Amino acid sequence: MTPAEFLDWSIYATFVMVMLSLALAFIRLAKGPTLADRVVALDMMTVTIIAVCGVVAVATGVYAMLDVALVLALVGFLATVALARFAERRDARRQEGEND
Repeated sequence: MTPAEFLDWSIYATFVMVMLSLALAFIRLAKGPTLADRVVALDMMTVTIIAVCGVVAVATGVYAMLDVALVLALVGFLATVALARFAERRDARRQEGEND
C-alpha cells in the first residue's frame, strides 16, 4: 500500500466516522428529553461539521475550507453560549415562580 492509497483510505474512513457521529448527534437532538441534551447535541453537530470542513480541506487541497471551519467554530461557540444563557434564565424564572 502506497502512502497515497493509505491517505485516500484514511480520508474515506474519516468521512464515514464523522457522518456516523453526525447521525448519532442528530438522533440525540431529536430525542433529547431535556434542553441540556439538545444543546450538547447541537454543539456536537457543530464540531462534526467543522471536522468535515477539515477533512474536505485535506482531501481536496482547498485550504479555504479551514477558514470556513474557523468561522463556523466561532458561530457555534456563540450559539452555545446563547443557548446556555437562555437555559439559565429559564431556570431562574422557574425558581422565582416557585418562591412566590
